[in-house]
Formats: sequence, structure tokens, C-alpha cells
Amino acid sequence: MNATPALLVADDDQVARELLAEVLGREGYRVRIASGGAECLRLAEAEPFDMALVDLRMPDLDGLGVLKRLGAIQPGLPVVILTAFASIDTAIEAVRAGAYDYLSKPFRMEEIKVVVRRTLEARRLARENLHYRQELKARHGFETLIGQSHQMVETYKLVARVANLDTTVLIQGETGTGKELVARAIHYASARADRPFVVVDCAALPESLFESELFGHERGAFTGALAARPGLLETSDGGTCFLDEIGEMTAPLQAKLLRTLQERTVRRVGGNEPIPVDVRIVAATNRDLRKLVAEDAFRDDLFYRLNVVTITVPPLRERSQDIPLLAQHFLEKFAGGAGYPAKHLASEALALLAGYHWPGNVRELEHVIERAVALSSSEMLLPDDFPEHLRGRSERAPVLPAARMTLDEVKRWYVSKMLEEAGGNKVRAAELLGIDRRTLYRILERQATDEQEE
Repeated sequence: MNATPALLVADDDQVARELLAEVLGREGYRVRIASGGAECLRLAEAEPFDMALVDLRMPDLDGLGVLKRLGAIQPGLPVVILTAFASIDTAIEAVRAGAYDYLSKPFRMEEIKVVVRRTLEARRLARENLHYRQELKARHGFETLIGQSHQMVETYKLVARVANLDTTVLIQGETGTGKELVARAIHYASARADRPFVVVDCAALPESLFESELFGHERGAFTGALAARPGLLETSDGGTCFLDEIGEMTAPLQAKLLRTLQERTVRRVGGNEPIPVDVRIVAATNRDLRKLVAEDAFRDDLFYRLNVVTITVPPLRERSQDIPLLAQHFLEKFAGGAGYPAKHLASEALALLAGYHWPGNVRELEHVIERAVALSSSEMLLPDDFPEHLRGRSERAPVLPAARMTLDEVKRWYVSKMLEEAGGNKVRAAELLGIDRRTLYRILERQATDEQEE
């Protein structure tokens, strides 16, 4: 929209159109007037407008005819129909034909001002919403999946095939491979793209809170439940719910989730009434669910319900040809976004990155590039700008701080060492330790309890 909104007024009544032009002009709008339908269309073909006010009955072309033609000339242009023959039938006819609103003569000036402001605000919001949706699709769609390896091409094909099927999808892959990016790409390529995409981290939520967070609770369901609250599944209604690390879900919650998938309803904690939900489930795991099923650690009926379509995201070490593309992508992301001068990867640095095995996968590569961009003062990133463990110097066993340590003391020291190397980032530390996040959280909780007892 222009800084000064442009309005188009079409009315064969000279007094009415000049009155509208005067009143709206005093409100700060730029107003063009037309004495009939044909002239109105000529003006619309010549310049853009932010809204139009069109009389219903004009001799050469009536308001409904103008309304239909304006939609072809300037798609999305909101039109308010004006008429001296006010009736419910004409109002219904105008709105059904696509009119945004309807005003009857004689005009009430305050009502006209309100209707114009409301119409312009609605158009602004509609434009912002469209821009936001396009931005979301650009940010989370296929463009965020970087890679040209045959493994990634196969992943793209699967995402494209399942996006509009509305079926449940299970995404498998090691930590840091980009499972959430795949889930977002599925959502934003589907018919649900304009609806919520809700992420549930099954490993991070404390078990005591998980049920009420996922399914919601009624007032008084437990101490502190002062008001009813919808859960994340209800919040996802119409959209997609991404259940990350679903292998960490406890048996009782697995049973309740299975019931939700079968009945398409949720029951809040403390409630008896089923609440219908229209939600697509996309789940992800870095664990072998078949093995968990065999060990009775995961329900087989839930596994088969989730495992309708499976997408396996390959680890970075199996698609090393994508490392240069990913490195360049992250370099542009961090150097450009943070206001750093443009940076480039020296060929030796690129070779270093391509030769590393990346146990933390794409997420580890992202962190490494971000660190190098932040710490390097040169425009050219060299091997020395990257952490020592990439250059093979960390292969030596770390020196223990004491000659004699118990097994528990070694474990505590090593966890602290990895946390320090990860800059306090628990997700990254879990990757370095080769364990999942929930296991690390349990270790840290036990250590904190032990320290308090000591």
C-alpha cells in the first residue's frame, strides 16, 4: 500500500460522489472519482487503488458488473457497494458477488470513515499475512534442505510425494541430521501450510508435565491448574504436530497418543469429554523403534500407526559431497546476518571440513561455521580458524585432572569437559558424548543431587 491510500469512487450521482471525495479527502486519502461504471474500469486499468466505493445502480454498467470486472483488473481490490435501495436482498447479492462491505444512502459520514478505515486495515493485514506465509514457505520449505547428493534427492522426492497425502510420517535419522527441517518442509508443502506447525520435544519435557502439555488440562485437574488449558495437540488443530524424539515417550503417554490417532480426539487431563482435533502427526526419532518394540520399550500398535510412511535422513558422513554446499550456506547465513564482512573458505579449510566424520551431523557443521565466522578476523577462513578436533589433534586421550579417580568421578569430569567444549549447550554436549538429550539431563540431575548430599 502507498503511504497515502488511493481510493476510487464511482457514482452517477454527482452530489454523492463529490461529497464522498470531499469527506475522504479531508481524511488524508487520495481520491479519484468516476461518473459511471465504464469510467471506473478505465481508471482502474490506468493506476492501482487500495479500495473502491461503487454505486450499485449506474446506467452504463451496474455496481455488480463493475465488481466482477475490477476483480480481473486488480485482483484482491476490496470493493464497498453503495446503494440508495437498501434491502437485505441487495446486501446479500453484493456480498455474494465479492463485495467487502455494503453502505446505504443517505450516507452517515462517520459510518463511511469507519468502513473505509476498516477496509484498508483488512487489506493491509491480508497483504502482511500473504507476505508472512510466503516468507515461512521460503524459510521452511524445500529451500532449507541443502544438498545435491542422491540421498538428499531421494529425500526431496519422498517429501514431495507425502506432503499432500495428509498421512502420518515417521522421520528417522541421527541427531543433527535435520529431521525437523524435513518435517517443516512437509508441512509447508501441504494444504495445511497456513495452519500451525507445533513442535513437541518429547525428550526435553519433564515426564510430570508432559501429559498436560500435550493433551491439555481442565481446571482443578491438579495442584496449580487454576484454569483450563488446551494442549499442544489442540493448538495444532488444522495444522501439523511434530513429535520430536518420540522414542522417549513413556508407555502411558504412548497409549493415550494411540487413542488420539485412532479417534481423532483428545481428552484433557482431568476431563472426560473427547475434543475433536484435525491434526497431522509427523514424528521423528534418532533411535531404532523396531528394536524398542522388540524390547517392549515401545508399543507395536503405535509404531505401526506412526510408520505409515518413513523418511530416513542420511548422516552427513554418508553425503560428504554436500558439505561444500552446506558450508557455503551457513557461511552466508552467519556472515551476512550478523553484519560481518563477507568471508570465504580457503580450499584447505574446505578440504578439512570435507574430511571430517561429523558425529554431530549438519548441526555440528553449522555450529563450527558460526564459531569460525565469529572468531576469525580475516575475510578468508583457514584451517586454524576451526576447532582442534577437526584437525585430528583431539584424538589423544584427554589428561585426567587427578592420578586416581573413581569411575563416578571420571564420568562427572568427562561430562563437565564435554559441556565446557560445547559452550554449555546441552544438545551439543549430548552429541559429543554419543547419548541422547534425556540421558544427559538425567546424568546432570543425578550429579546435582549428589553434590547437594555431599
